[in-house]
Amino acid sequence: MNSTTLCLDFGNTRQKCAIFQEGILQDVVVLEDISIKAIKSLITSYYPSSVILSSVINHDKEIENYLIEYTKFHKLSHKSALPFKIPVSKPDTVGADRLAICAAAVDYFPDNHTLSIGLGTCITYNFTNKHHEFLGGSISPGLQMRFKAMHQQTALLPMVEAEHNFPLVGYDTNTNLQSGVILGISKEIDGIIEAYNEKYNNLKVLMTGGDMGFFMPHLKNKIVADPNLLFRGLYVINKLLPSQ
Repeated sequence: MNSTTLCLDFGNTRQKCAIFQEGILQDVVVLEDISIKAIKSLITSYYPSSVILSSVINHDKEIENYLIEYTKFHKLSHKSALPFKIPVSKPDTVGADRLAICAAAVDYFPDNHTLSIGLGTCITYNFTNKHHEFLGGSISPGLQMRFKAMHQQTALLPMVEAEHNFPLVGYDTNTNLQSGVILGISKEIDGIIEAYNEKYNNLKVLMTGGDMGFFMPHLKNKIVADPNLLFRGLYVINKLLPSQ
């Protein structure tokens, strides 16, 4: 029996697909586009037993219609079967990406408070307590957003790319921007973790996102780093869905 699950992540910057077979993550594919043709190609390549989608963009609804017709499909939302409760005032406003990484965090550490940090277009800090309740967190501008904002909202600052090697004391405009953004975010992350540690005992911190490598050398707090945390959360949620 085929037990292949496709986990789709439609993010603001990139769209990706993870392929799980027999519960094991086999591959992650970056999608060049999310046209109907591209989605059909995925389905005919893997013949999945189920498909789950996390989307934070306004994608073509025909994609969902196709997946509903030809697969066992679920679109993640606050109404999905989740391994935690959402006792916040407007659960419908919680992004699907945040729900997915919290599901993974609860699966990793079911007996702990967890703070899951998602490094995407924005940085999300997502707190789930040991009673499996998502209580919220915070959102701040991400790495590229900060670089772009300084370039676009000033007359002379250039658009620079993040680099791993830069000095604390920038010696030119580019290194000043890199030091300010990368070290600034690193200190933000450490500061928020420390604030949570002061309030909650037995806290576990997880981090995900393609930009992790820029910050990990500068963080002093212990963190579980998993670039596929969102996909693992989608798989956990998919297992909770009723069978057809």
